[in-house]
Amino acid sequence: MNTKQIDLLERSAKLFMKFGIRSVTMDDIANHLGISKKTLYNHFQDKSQLVREIIRLRIAQDQAVCKSFALKSVNAIDELLHISKFVIESLSSINTTVFHDLKKSHPDAWKMLEEHRFGFVYNQFVKNLQRGIKEGLYREKIHKEIYAKLHIVNIDAIINGSIFPWPEFKFETVFLETFRIHIRAITNDAGLNYFKTHLLNINE
Repeated sequence: MNTKQIDLLERSAKLFMKFGIRSVTMDDIANHLGISKKTLYNHFQDKSQLVREIIRLRIAQDQAVCKSFALKSVNAIDELLHISKFVIESLSSINTTVFHDLKKSHPDAWKMLEEHRFGFVYNQFVKNLQRGIKEGLYREKIHKEIYAKLHIVNIDAIINGSIFPWPEFKFETVFLETFRIHIRAITNDAGLNYFKTHLLNINE
């Protein structure tokens, strides 16, 4: 993928995130990008391909960010705090209809997201649990597979509009509250003290 296509994807993604996917047409995208629809179709066969490529790019970017957090964080809790701040910032700018639109109208793109969450995200969280136990911040007797899957389920609950309807429940608020519950379930006393001391980092 060339630099021009990446730029088109990133700018198109902002439009979808703001207005939703179904409500935005290829004409809207071309007008927003300041190009002809013919030029847009020269890069992407149709809207479905455009959406898939946006999801593919976003997944690659998210994975790169999470890997960098794992490398630069001083410990497992610090890693989770970095990731949580990143997730909150990402969710706060997303129109609530995006996930529903993906699941209903773009099943291929939705499947990519599901594979990302139950593959990469799941494995990263298992690694984080192993790291936290080794560092003496998490409880030693943790069923890592259960807690990793609970983490994925939490994400499902957050983006499920029927459970936490927006705007009564904002994505970032629900995520932070479930994160508080989750961290208390996996940390020992030393880890919980570290978490309480550094929690403000999420809101900076």
